[in-house]
Amino acid sequence: MSTGEKIILRENKTLKLNNVLIREVRENEFMDINKIAYMMESYIKSKGNSIVGPMINYSAASADESGQVKIILKLMVQLKNPIHNIEEPYEFKSLLRVPNCLFARFSEKEENLQFAYSKLQLHAFENDIKLKGDSYTVFVDKNGNKIVADVFMEVQKEDLALEGI
Repeated sequence: MSTGEKIILRENKTLKLNNVLIREVRENEFMDINKIAYMMESYIKSKGNSIVGPMINYSAASADESGQVKIILKLMVQLKNPIHNIEEPYEFKSLLRVPNCLFARFSEKEENLQFAYSKLQLHAFENDIKLKGDSYTVFVDKNGNKIVADVFMEVQKEDLALEGI
């Protein structure tokens, strides 16, 4: 495999995050995502803590009773130490473990990131892998106009209830 590949794909990878601060972004806040990220950083500093590693974006879509699709977006960061007494709108998890993911390492211009998602979805389709429908994007590095991002898409768990029939 050449190192010049723009998207490297792997199966059965696990995303493991420690001391995770999570902030759900409401749909009316999507345009203010940089402001929300800055406010998260300020909140962390006010708690005497610091960020370890890059920002992680979680995204999923769900439909309500009327069939309206709702986009779910969460910003996540790993912290040096746990935070106790978390205030709204934040949430804290000491460990976030997402096993059995399709994984893509993307190295290219940020505006082409959608191709990493497409490649994972195409791979799942061609290999009869059912995806849960959510993704975790870890922004590993930025160098000029190129980024390195790791995209994890959770594979749907097998329905074990049918096996006993």
